[in-house]
Amino acid sequence: MKKLPWRDIYAWLLAAFFVLGGGMNLLASPEILADYRRWGYPDWFHYVTGVMEWTAAVLIAIPATRLAGSVFAGTIMAAAAGTVALNGEFSHAIPPLTVLALLGVNVWLTWSKGAAPGGERNSL
Repeated sequence: MKKLPWRDIYAWLLAAFFVLGGGMNLLASPEILADYRRWGYPDWFHYVTGVMEWTAAVLIAIPATRLAGSVFAGTIMAAAAGTVALNGEFSHAIPPLTVLALLGVNVWLTWSKGAAPGGERNSL
């Protein structure tokens, strides 16, 4: 029996999360639009967020770009956590911080596999 590529499955689940999140931002409900306004973002910013999340999803899904995609997605999640925290919505920072931690695991899994650019681990 062939071994399941669990590292790939883990990454694909993260990518699916960003596909869903990006779609929700691109097709923003009135509630999501109100959130963006309350946080001080321009009316079009949900499109930027959605496109960035879809970009992160594609990068995470492809093994050769998984490391960069995970770092990019982590930046998105850190910005989301920062946005809600700066607006005093501290409990709303828990989900993006959780996803940020899951992305950290994905970075470690990708790095330890040697899937960094060039197929080898880079030394810092």
